[in-house]
Amino acid sequence: MICTVYTHKIGVDKIVEVLKKSISNVSVNTTGNSSKVVAETKGGLFGKGSKLLINYRERLQPDYQIHATEDCPLNENLKGLYGYINSLPTNKDKVKGLCLAKVQTLNAEFSIQQEGTIKNLKEIILELAQELDALLFVQPDALISKSNGQHFLDKNLDLIIDGDGNCEIEELVVNIDSKYYDKPQTEATEDQKLRKEQNDAFIASKNIKVNKNLPFVESEDSVEIRSAKEIAERVTILAVTNFVAFNSMSGSDALEYISKYNLTDLVTPKELDFLQNPTEDKKSQETWKCECIWVLFWALDKTTEIGFPNALADLNNIPTEQYPVGKDKDPWNFINAQTSVKSTAEILNANDLYYRLDWACVDARINGLQIEEVHPGVVYERHYALNWLINYNNAQWDDVSCDT
Repeated sequence: MICTVYTHKIGVDKIVEVLKKSISNVSVNTTGNSSKVVAETKGGLFGKGSKLLINYRERLQPDYQIHATEDCPLNENLKGLYGYINSLPTNKDKVKGLCLAKVQTLNAEFSIQQEGTIKNLKEIILELAQELDALLFVQPDALISKSNGQHFLDKNLDLIIDGDGNCEIEELVVNIDSKYYDKPQTEATEDQKLRKEQNDAFIASKNIKVNKNLPFVESEDSVEIRSAKEIAERVTILAVTNFVAFNSMSGSDALEYISKYNLTDLVTPKELDFLQNPTEDKKSQETWKCECIWVLFWALDKTTEIGFPNALADLNNIPTEQYPVGKDKDPWNFINAQTSVKSTAEILNANDLYYRLDWACVDARINGLQIEEVHPGVVYERHYALNWLINYNNAQWDDVSCDT
């Protein structure tokens, strides 16, 4: 495979139109939201013909944000793509931020492969990229490669970012079709309006940029907060992985502890991967889950306030006897003892606040600015935990998204 092309635009018509400029024999086979496009060239008297193979698919519900829609594999792929790019180092924060913003707008993808040699293939790919305002995920040995590892190119085939954080552009345009952006919205409830108004005023009082056009979060009568037991189970596993992240326990010891107390079914695939191979990079990322643990303890009514996100959470403020895990400590005693959860209104108030703060952090990053009033990493992790608490998009822990 040469590359995977991602675009906000849907449909194969433009792809076929570009291919027919260079290759006359183009066929399309469409099933549902997927299509196979084959462009064939005839061989000479003694040679074989060549084929350009394109496998295309699009989102079930095209949009300008990533949502966890059921039975939509491309949505899941885009969420993974967003997380992967977000994890890459960068020497240009603004471009990386724009790339992340662009990923959320993507509605279709297609892979490009060739059998034999297609004349002018680079020019064909360039025209496809420009016509579709595309983002390309490219393999290191492809004819359009700009890096020794997997990397991303813009519509001009210039390097956006690679595994080492290299970048050769200064700007990246993010276009959104108005028919997706200007969707009709249902009338907001009074609790939604009041929540937004109060949080906008609070954010403004902290000298943080406010986006008055951000949508409302869910209303109290439309959301189902996770149960006390479910929250307690989640915070228990996070506490175990956090011990490994801070070198208080080895990965193998953590897995033994989890097995001993029959917690295996509560561990997510990403957490299992971490515990089986807790590299230093993974540990560094996992330490941020302190913020999630803090939010979930707050949700279990163990603390009065989450606090303002201008400083890291200090888990030492949680008494040892209230912590779910520890040496010779049966975590099920903690899990089964939890019966209290903050009110729906309190959790939605916090969720709405962190949604708006997260937008301010993303906006600052996209525009190459440093936000001083809050810590972006703290905001993101707390927003993540709060979205899980309200069952945002019905996502499981590994798949929670923080749309802004």
